[in-house]
Amino acid sequence: MVNEAVILTFTGQNKKISLWLLLFAAYLLFNNIVIRMPTVNLRSFRQIVRHNKRRIRNFLTRLENRAPRGLDRIVMEADKEAWKQTDCLDCANCCKTMSPTYTQKDIKRISAHLGMSEKAFREKWLYKDSTGDWMNVKQPCQFLDLTTNMCNIYAVRPRDCAGFPHHTKKKMVDYMHMYKQNIEYCPATYRVVQIIREKAERGEI
Repeated sequence: MVNEAVILTFTGQNKKISLWLLLFAAYLLFNNIVIRMPTVNLRSFRQIVRHNKRRIRNFLTRLENRAPRGLDRIVMEADKEAWKQTDCLDCANCCKTMSPTYTQKDIKRISAHLGMSEKAFREKWLYKDSTGDWMNVKQPCQFLDLTTNMCNIYAVRPRDCAGFPHHTKKKMVDYMHMYKQNIEYCPATYRVVQIIREKAERGEI
């Protein structure tokens, strides 16, 4: 059911358009039709990040140096709020621009799922980076369906993917480097940090 009131202003040349919109809104309400709006616009998100990245990272540094009491509880609350506003299927930016780290268990599980040997799987899809971790050869991820933003191996996806963006994996002060990195890639992480920052600006923490 649509709960939001539709407010239309009837002025001059816009009167016909406004009347049409009012009739369309009435039709949607009468037929109990909900038009779902995307929770993420990646183009807008990237522009916002470019504009605010330095400011946000400076805030995270201050937070790291002088963590307020109860920060981890605040992070958990912000995490829940951020996910109310974020649907991964509207985004998939992590799958499009980042690579998970594949553990040996990941490789064994996924290669078996695909009916491949571990060696063949690594040779086809992965490379070993300078730290010795197995990573995707290319982005977007080979297992991402770009038409639906869904993962083709979701049930057996890498552990790194399943846990991303790791908001509550560790205490925030011990994982601040992750937040500083992921604000560029994950709208949910950006929103978590913004919620905390707004609380700080209001003097609530």
